[in-house]
Amino acid sequence: MKNNPADFWNERFGKEEFIYGTEPNVFFKEQLDKLETGTLLLPAEGEGRNAVYAATQGWEVSAFDISEQGREKAMLLAKQHKVNINYEIVSVLDYTSHKQFDVIAFCYTHFPIDIRKTAHKQMLQLLKKGGTIIFEAFAKAQLNNDSGGPKNEAMLFSIDEVKQEFTRLDFKTLEEKIIELSEGNYHKGKAQVIRFIGVKL
Repeated sequence: MKNNPADFWNERFGKEEFIYGTEPNVFFKEQLDKLETGTLLLPAEGEGRNAVYAATQGWEVSAFDISEQGREKAMLLAKQHKVNINYEIVSVLDYTSHKQFDVIAFCYTHFPIDIRKTAHKQMLQLLKKGGTIIFEAFAKAQLNNDSGGPKNEAMLFSIDEVKQEFTRLDFKTLEEKIIELSEGNYHKGKAQVIRFIGVKL
């Protein structure tokens, strides 16, 4: 990986195809569809597949990423689906909003370990009391698979780390499981993930 994460992601998202596909993450879609529409924040949203899906379902969507190439493709996808999303180019620690959100969704959002705890704390402050976190990311055991994710174990998750970093949540579900991923060329095959749904106390 290059020293500048934005360069890495701009290069990856600079390809013509949507590298994680254009369909929303399965777990995200399943859980979002159970909730009343409202305001949604998607950190590190990449090429926009989850943001655009949510917007088509009537959600007021805010998203951000460090990759300009990711945003370009997200806005193209939004245009194709005739929806609006508010998508900013900003790092997680610099992201601010005047609003608090009904839902914040983390879909394979693996921040560098030196900022991860702070990033999650800041994001939680933007969630309304009674608001919902939807989370799916790679578990530490994912190192044994070649279906995607960071190759740095510290950037992967354990259930204990989730509990430590996402405080003041009522976990409705929290599990580690093996799934079959089919999200473009970079998320494909057997994967070990951690998923949770949490409501802010």
